[in-house]
Amino acid sequence: MATTILLDTATWDYTVDAAGNWALASEPYSRAQDVASAIRLFKAELWYDRSQGVDYKLKILGQSPPLTVFQELMVQAALTVPGVVSAVCIVTSYDFATRHVEGQVQFKDVDGNTGSVSLAGTPTV
Repeated sequence: MATTILLDTATWDYTVDAAGNWALASEPYSRAQDVASAIRLFKAELWYDRSQGVDYKLKILGQSPPLTVFQELMVQAALTVPGVVSAVCIVTSYDFATRHVEGQVQFKDVDGNTGSVSLAGTPTV
């Protein structure tokens, strides 16, 4: 069973439990939160493994990539999470002028659980 440090969904910061210790999230929520973190991570931002992350700087920001490129980058990021076996990025709206994207990344894990993460980063299972 995978656990991860629970992040507050509003601030994306650590939260504590009743005893004052870092709160932990367990499956299936932990996997959904890890997918949300993976799609938010900029490539080379993770100091102990610079190969991880989405290449926002070279492939998204300041560019006009096809929507399919963006979707594939989100799927690739989701698949880096241990236990995630499949993922799809569904874009429900895209404003070319403001570059505002809405939608979600849906995923399935090795245990058959499904979950989704809004492109704003909020996980649900």
